[in-house]
Amino acid sequence: MTKKVYIAHTGGTMGMKRSPSGYLPVPGFLQEQMDSISMLSSPQMPEYDLHEYDPLLDSANMTPNDWLKIARDIGERYDEYDGFVILHGTDTMAFTASALPFMLEGLRKPVILTGSQIPLCEPRNDARENLITAMILASEYPIPEVCLYFGDKLMRGCRTVKVNADTFDAFKSPNFPPLGRVGIEIELNWEIIRPLPSHSTHLSINALNGSRISALRLFPGISSDLVRHILQPPLKGLVLEAYGVGNGPNNDSEFIDALKEACDRGVIIVNCTQCLSGSVDLENYATGKSLAGAGVISGYDMTVEAALAKLFYLLSLDLPVETSKMLMQTNLRGELTRS
Repeated sequence: MTKKVYIAHTGGTMGMKRSPSGYLPVPGFLQEQMDSISMLSSPQMPEYDLHEYDPLLDSANMTPNDWLKIARDIGERYDEYDGFVILHGTDTMAFTASALPFMLEGLRKPVILTGSQIPLCEPRNDARENLITAMILASEYPIPEVCLYFGDKLMRGCRTVKVNADTFDAFKSPNFPPLGRVGIEIELNWEIIRPLPSHSTHLSINALNGSRISALRLFPGISSDLVRHILQPPLKGLVLEAYGVGNGPNNDSEFIDALKEACDRGVIIVNCTQCLSGSVDLENYATGKSLAGAGVISGYDMTVEAALAKLFYLLSLDLPVETSKMLMQTNLRGELTRS
């Protein structure tokens, strides 16, 4: 029986049209381009329905409300399709790919995010291959995960970061191997793909309540006044991008005091490394232990994108602070290397 894929076109480079002022999204243009690709009507390809969002968004304009729109869109059509492809701009694709795993509870079908660096309308582009392969992955392979496919790699969504603005190899999964590689054959590593959820046969949507959170990247000479200002109410959570394995300036007592004051009143501060790969370990150095002593918790090898998405999710559950801290350090969706 022919498989069927739902394609949600949220915007982004893939469907853009050249204009005198540069590339821009034009309603209906992507469907015109797809209609001209004979391969999409091949018997080897799934049937598909393309739904174009209104308005089409440059992904720099994406917000958690748009994540919820995508999640609900999948939920409303979940029983009608074998898999889902989300066409998305590359700038914030890793954020959306990190948030959706926490929002799609009980997911048993593939959700594949993809996009391109060059629009489909151009003679030389990466859009065609990314689109066709994402459709095949979503229809033919029972992957019960939110994934990101780009430049011949299938990656777990909540492990991805954008690493290059100029090449087709735009995304990496720095702390976790790709779920699959695409060459002459599609080769999936089933041993690391998450199993089907055992607790539910139904998909439910977890809405994010918009709790006030932020991210702060440390730099030499950062002002303790700036840190204290960022940590003021109504802030509920912060991803602290620290040095190396999670270190920060412990010779600045006002900086440490600002962190401690916020932690004492219930702000969840999660320590992630500024490095592209590696894990936070707050026991290695005195500079890391000082942060832990102030109440900062380790984000281990989570990406900043995943840590922010997970904070949004946990704070939406209205749990006790200590429970949220414990879950923040527990592997829930494959987002960190820790059981």
